[in-house]
Parts: sequence; C-alpha cells; structure tokens
Amino acid sequence: MAPMLRVGLTGGIGAGKSTVATRLAEHGAVLVDSDKIAREVVEPGTPGLAAVVAAFGEDVLAGDGSLNRPALAAKAFADEESRRRLNGIVHPLVGARTAELMAGAAADAVIVHDIPLLVEGHLAPAYHLVVIVDAPMEVRVRRLVEARGMAEADARARIRAQASDAQRRAVADVWLDNGGAQDIVLAEVDALWADRLVPFEANVRLRRPRPPMSPVITPYDTTWPMQAERQLARLRQAAGDRLLRADHIGSTSVPGLPAKDVLDLQLTVSSLDDADAIAGAVCDAGFPLLEGEWVDDPQEDGAAPWPKRVHVGADPKRAVNVHVRSPETPSWRLALLFRDWIRAHPQERDAYAELKQQLARKHAADGTIEHYADEKQSWVNAAFTRAEVWAAQTSWTP
Repeated sequence: MAPMLRVGLTGGIGAGKSTVATRLAEHGAVLVDSDKIAREVVEPGTPGLAAVVAAFGEDVLAGDGSLNRPALAAKAFADEESRRRLNGIVHPLVGARTAELMAGAAADAVIVHDIPLLVEGHLAPAYHLVVIVDAPMEVRVRRLVEARGMAEADARARIRAQASDAQRRAVADVWLDNGGAQDIVLAEVDALWADRLVPFEANVRLRRPRPPMSPVITPYDTTWPMQAERQLARLRQAAGDRLLRADHIGSTSVPGLPAKDVLDLQLTVSSLDDADAIAGAVCDAGFPLLEGEWVDDPQEDGAAPWPKRVHVGADPKRAVNVHVRSPETPSWRLALLFRDWIRAHPQERDAYAELKQQLARKHAADGTIEHYADEKQSWVNAAFTRAEVWAAQTSWTP
C-alpha cells in the first residue's frame, strides 16, 4: 500500500496554528490533532483514565469523575520517573488512535498532523513536509493575554519554554507568518494546498518522479545546507541500519558556488543489494526511484561503468537527487573528495562556476540536463585527478 502524504504542522503558542489547520481541513486534509486525541484517551470511562488513576491515585479525579489535570500535573511532573510513567500510559494510546484515524482515511488523503511538540520531540523526519506557523513575539503575547486571559509574564514564560525560532527554522520546509491580517496567511495556505500538497501527494502515492527540466544556474543559497540536512534526516530514518552514511554532495554543498537549485545527496550502503532493499522505504519517504540503469563514469581507461541507484524528491517545490552508492566502486568516495577539494580551492570553484554558467546558457532550451551534464563531465573527470593529488598531500579521508 502506497503511503499517504504526511504533513507535520506545528508552531509556538499564540502563533495561530489552528487558523492554518482549519483552512487545510476545509480544503480536504485529514486533520489529526494530537492535543485533542490526548484529551480523548483519558476521558471518563476510558481505559486510559483508569490506567492514570491506577498509577497516580484517585485524587487525580475531579468531583464529576473527569481528570483533574492540575492535580495530575502536580504528581506527574514532580520527577522524571513520574513523567515517564504518565507518558508510558498516554503516548501509546495517542499513537494507536492516530494510526486508527490514518487507517480510516482515503488512499489519496493528505494527513495533517497537528502536533505542538513536533520540534521538541525531534519528530520532523517522520513527515514528508513540515509546516511551521509563526508570529512575532509581541503579537503572540497579546493574543495569549487577550484571548486566553493569561498574565503577560506567564505568556512570555510559556513562549520562552518552547522551541526557539532557530530550532523551528531548522526543520521547517514551509514557514507561514501569521502575524498580520488573517487573509494573508489564508491565501498562503490556499497556495500551499494547490501548488504543493496536492501534487506532492500524487507524486508520493504514484511514486512519480519530477519531470526533466533545462539547467538553470542560481546564486549560492546559504540555506541549502540546512535544507539538505532536513532531507537527509528523512532518508536516514527511511534507510535504517543498512545505511553506512548520508551526505550532502554536489554543487549545493560548496559555499559560494552557483548551482542548479537541486540538492544532491548521497546514501552509502554496503552493496547495491542493500540499495535495492531500502528502495521501497526511500520511495515511501518521498523519494521515488528513477527506473533504468544508472552509472558513474569509471576513472580507469577501459573499465566498466560504476553502477548506482538514483531516487529523486517528490516535492514539487524542492528538487532533490539521491545517489545511492556502495564501496563496491570508488564513486562514493570520489563524490566526497570532489566536494571537499573544491571547498578548499576557491580558484577551482570559480572556474567550475564559469563553466557551469556557460553550459547552462548553451543548453537553456534543451528541456533536460542530459547534454549539459555530459559536456561538464570531462572537466569533472580532470578535476578528480587534481583532487587525488591534494588528497595524497593532505592525507584526506572521507
């Protein structure tokens, strides 16, 4: 069964995450609200509430038999062991209910998981896309004071206790600023649904790769490494124990180097049998397999090409190439050597940039990068020789 598109939705308290969640649900997303589920599994008469009472005592109940949350908090968060005991009761129940809701969704559903502690719980790699809703600090404080009746000092303390903006940006594929007029963020959500989530869902379900395109060179983007790390985290989780290492390679991994806005990533596994064994999980994580025979150029005259597997990103707004290689050939090492060598030699980087821009202009109307890549390869092959000299001189190792 093909996986459903999983979108992780989160944001700081007072940012207005519910506005985004409601709009996505209006478009047809299946909304799974973690806070709501966590309340449901300990309602009166549930096994969850019975287990909580057995663990923490009858005095965590209110007079009407419902859960007295402040009384439970006083006990459950008194020490780490108590917190773990509560989580051991509630988390499996929430997980089971979440799985039940997802199992009941249509095959082409877009699952939006509204989860407040997505960042704090390091859960981002489990989702095909992470959407962060944000608003300026003062806007959030005002909302908490006016809408929830919090004291200002309490509101600021709650905000400080959550993940920082930097931590959220590190996992955010989409950042929605909900600090202005509501119409603005709703329009952004509408575009996100139509232009990204709907085609992304179809690409994942159908394991459909992105269409070919002409080479377009863009200035170096300082966020490329962070974007690459988000994708690598998903790939590490998908590949599991068969993965030897996962790396950001290619032009987007070289600071200051103009490049096609395509993240090149490398998964190194022990053998191509392992590459084939993880292919299904990598596809399900949002990286369809490119069919056919894919090879790297051998660096010895007359040698057979070096086989590999290639996956690409299914996200229509974030192009990714995933090269799956093994130590059965030297290509995995050369990809890392080329990256590190060109980082260490700005003059080589600049020469490479000039060549790339020249060839991109030449092949701008091709509708594919095939001829661009073929013409570029002779420079790269010669660069491998220079890089090997540097590796020997510096005792470089991957």
